[in-house]
This record gives sequence, C-alpha cells and structure tokens, in this order.
Amino acid sequence: MIRLSVRCASALALLVLSASVFQAAAQQQVPVAPAQEPSAPAPAASAAPQFPKPDPANFSASVPSKETVNDFLQTSWGYDDTRMWQVQAILKTPVEGISKVVVYVGDKSGKQKPFALQFFTLPDGKHIIADTDIVTFGAHPFADVHATLLQRADGPYRNSSSKDLELVEFADFQCPHCKEAQANMDKLVVDFPKARIVFQNSPIASLHPEAVIAAAYGVCVTKQGGSTAFFQYAAAVFDGQDGLATPDGATLTLNSAVTKAGLDPAKIAACAATPPVQAQVDASVKLAAELGISSVPTLVINGRQVSATLPYGTLKQIIEFQAKEDGVTP
Repeated sequence: MIRLSVRCASALALLVLSASVFQAAAQQQVPVAPAQEPSAPAPAASAAPQFPKPDPANFSASVPSKETVNDFLQTSWGYDDTRMWQVQAILKTPVEGISKVVVYVGDKSGKQKPFALQFFTLPDGKHIIADTDIVTFGAHPFADVHATLLQRADGPYRNSSSKDLELVEFADFQCPHCKEAQANMDKLVVDFPKARIVFQNSPIASLHPEAVIAAAYGVCVTKQGGSTAFFQYAAAVFDGQDGLATPDGATLTLNSAVTKAGLDPAKIAACAATPPVQAQVDASVKLAAELGISSVPTLVINGRQVSATLPYGTLKQIIEFQAKEDGVTP
C-alpha cells in the first residue's frame, strides 16, 4: 500500500472549483470553518512535476474505474489547462462498496508544489466523501442539479429565453458578497448574450431578516413589471444595501428601489405581504437547500456550482468550458 500525505486544503473546493476562494468569498448559512494553516511559499518556476509510476497493487478495488475517476477530474478541472494529475490508487476499504481514491495533483509550470488528494467513493457510484463533504461524482457530476434547475429555477432572467446555457445566481439582497458579485453578473450579461441568466432568491433569514422582505418585493416587482423592472429594482437595492440594516431603513430603501423600477411602492408592499409571495420566496430558499447550496452568492452553470465572486477571468473560463462540455455555443 502507498502512504500519502494530504495537503491541508479543502478537498471540496479543490474538486469542485480548484479554488479555496469559494468559501472565503461567500456569505455562509453555517459557521465558517476554522482558518486553515498557511501553506508554504510557492517555489520558483521549474519543470512540470514527475509523478511516480502507479503500483498496480494499489488498484485493488474494482470500482470506480480509473477512467471514471479521470473523467470526473477532467469535468471538474478541465477548464484549467495548467493543472495536471495522475490517479495513483483505487483501494478497497473494510466497508463493502466504499473505495479510497488517491490522486497526485500538480501544476504544469512547476510553480506550485505537487500534493496528494484522497477521497472515498460511495456504494451508489454517484457520490464521494471529500474531506467532510459529500460531493456528486461521475463522468457527468452536474447533470442532476442541471435537470432540477431546468424545471424549478423560476426567477427573473436576462438575455436568452433558451435554457441551453443557464446561469442561475442564488443571492441575498443584504449579503455584501452578493453586492460585490453584481459587477461580475453585469459583465456576464454582456459577454454571454446566448445564456439565460437567472436571479434566484436565497435570503439567509438568520443573518439578514430584511433580505427576506427585499426578496418578496422582488417577486412582486417581477409580477407587476417583468424581468426588466426586477433588475432595475435589484440594482437599486444593492446600491442602497446599507439601508437594509434596520426595518425602517429597509422600507425606505425598498420603496425607493421600486420607484426607480417605475412601479408603485404601495402596491408592491401590499403584494409582498401576501402568503403566496412569501411561499414563493420560501420555495426558492428550499430549492437552494435541496441543491446543497449553503453559501451565497453561488452561480450554477448548467448544474455546476461556483462562487459568483471568483475573479472574472476564471469565472468566464469556467462558463466557456462548461458550455463546451455540454455541446453549447456560449
């Protein structure tokens, strides 16, 4: 058996995003994990790392296959052409149906020190345990989330009515990181005119009680003025986000935003107080929870979850890659 040390980093972030900034730049619905110990300084640029040849004795499990693991990593990491990896082991464990997978990961430029990543595949063949998280696994790990959102993402949208490339932003009007993400979202509207870019309410009531009211207002603005009015309203709410700190300030901020969207604040307030609108906001929050979205802002790209506050170049690169994976012209 091989013995490998695992780099002190979030396996989930590595597998899903290849970037720890996902958790760092998001508003959490759960307490933030303790800070990770600092990594060592990156070495000077050198040649790409040479991984040791895998030992056949370390492939004692029949599932998953090496091909399935590689397909999963290609889907997860393929957008980054500097990343390289090698499946080093797929081992049986004492628990029937659970296999331990070990992967060596490196950087083709040699600037980053190679490390070993391990995770456990579960008996259903569709999930893995990575660090403390359960992550969807397989050659098409985002398909189920994509299918769910095609049916249930019902928020206002910009650009195309086609759902071939659907970008669903889960956001909270009172979340500072969500406000920050709007610059990225506005750029995406320009750069991806063929995408359907949806805003899905995900207020975190325990942290931001006024965000729930702002979400209800947004639902009513959409009902009475359509998507165009909603995004005018949303921009005004984010611009005046500091006003949501108190109930009285929220009333003034939301009424002002409604007026900027060309609608009547009194009518929107009356609409927002109705049970069906409150139920619609609750349903959107429930949808986020069912998809495992525990932080905002999260952008879901044809089922693939990333932080909407990633550096714009990286975000655009991931979208283009996912579109290509799905056979879509972005």
